[in-house]
Amino acid sequence: MLMKNERPSAYYRPVSLPAGDVHVYTGDELYEAMGSKVFEMANNNLQIPNIRYMSYTPDVHVGVGTCIGTTAVWDADEAYVSPSIVGSDIGCGMRVHLTNLRADDLKEVKLRRKLVKAIASYLPVEEHKRGHFSDLRLEHVLRKGLHGLPGKYVPDAYTPRQATSLSHVECGRYPFDEEALNRIPEPLWHRAHRQLGTLGNGNHFAELQAVEIHEENRDVAEKWGLFDGQVVVMIHSGSRAWGGAVNQFCGSEVAKTMRRLGLGTADPKLAFAPLDSEAGRTYANLMYSALNYATANRHLIAYAIREALRDELGPQVKMSTLYDLMHNYAWEEEHDGRKLFVHRKGATRALPPGHPANPAPYLETGHPALIPGSMGTASYLMVGRPEGARNCYSICHGAGRIRSRNATKQLVTVREFEAAMRVGTEDEIVVNHRALEAILDESPQAYKNVDQIIDSVVGAELASVVAKCRPLATVKGV
Repeated sequence: MLMKNERPSAYYRPVSLPAGDVHVYTGDELYEAMGSKVFEMANNNLQIPNIRYMSYTPDVHVGVGTCIGTTAVWDADEAYVSPSIVGSDIGCGMRVHLTNLRADDLKEVKLRRKLVKAIASYLPVEEHKRGHFSDLRLEHVLRKGLHGLPGKYVPDAYTPRQATSLSHVECGRYPFDEEALNRIPEPLWHRAHRQLGTLGNGNHFAELQAVEIHEENRDVAEKWGLFDGQVVVMIHSGSRAWGGAVNQFCGSEVAKTMRRLGLGTADPKLAFAPLDSEAGRTYANLMYSALNYATANRHLIAYAIREALRDELGPQVKMSTLYDLMHNYAWEEEHDGRKLFVHRKGATRALPPGHPANPAPYLETGHPALIPGSMGTASYLMVGRPEGARNCYSICHGAGRIRSRNATKQLVTVREFEAAMRVGTEDEIVVNHRALEAILDESPQAYKNVDQIIDSVVGAELASVVAKCRPLATVKGV
């Protein structure tokens, strides 16, 4: 945990507010551009009883109730749980798969267009057609996560020496009191089932990228199975309709508890309840079911992409899981022998080498921390540093928006978006939309500079770069 006597630096400063301190990890330029609203929201969050620590990562920006880029911590025995500090898309996170392809294999723009079209045909944005994935049992996925999927969707589970689907993940199954599932109305189950294995809209995406290893961590990269010029698949998605159902049901229950206990802040959208209250327990249990859903959803997206690549390039194409992790969740962790209840909203856990909470395959090196850029910009694979303990090992989750979707549409032209995507060149970043107007609000101009974000994380000694991933082709919803 952060020591109280840590001195401000070029990449860290404690900001004193009426309700307490928020610890900000960012460089000067990003800090100056934050605006007052993020600190108003921090002050409201710091009024939640018993909060022990709160911080912002450099990609922080205004959200509903709580800023995206927040880490908030309670002692486990007096914790509060806040749907606002988890976020509306419970379990939203990242997944990266390694392939045996090289960037030179995809140098033809026509081929990349063909691959994008194939992936889009396998990967719906909203819902599957009736009958597709009909062998999936939603209740099995909610209860068991990846272990609730039929064997045919986890083919490497039969070859333990090569298996990564169940081992190279932050967690393949989140246990919880399954009685809570009975609280969700049946109609909401049907929509959630039809959305298993779908991408979603907004900033969710699936992307083919080319690896550039950072020399400082080449040994780590090689242990992870990375090589220069390698094609990897990066996926960003979450718990889809099931997470929405959990928020819809639990929101009213948490609000009732707040009224009964006389809780609240100046922000009526900031929801929270004692973890040991009925509403708190119900939300926590259903949240863990949504984490199971989100992890399985990203796995199924990867399965669809593998099938599409094999259709177009042949059965020799291989895809193995590098890692899967979340950036919207709350759970119990141990720090310095103390049990804490940690919320991360738009924040990624990045454990260093040797930390016992690393999955077994990454105990020696530390696990990959997967940080996406905006459309047209690089993404990063990072690894945590021991110094990250002062921030509960939390780092950024991406670039972070600098303007709203409506403002982006008003201020950014299609021509500027086309230039960012290098349209018409051999290096064009192919996307599954012929008309870029449809996704103008997701242009790079809507986001902060991801390189500045990464520089802040590295400068604060929270994590270091293992590889930079250059975008080749992207599939997005509208």
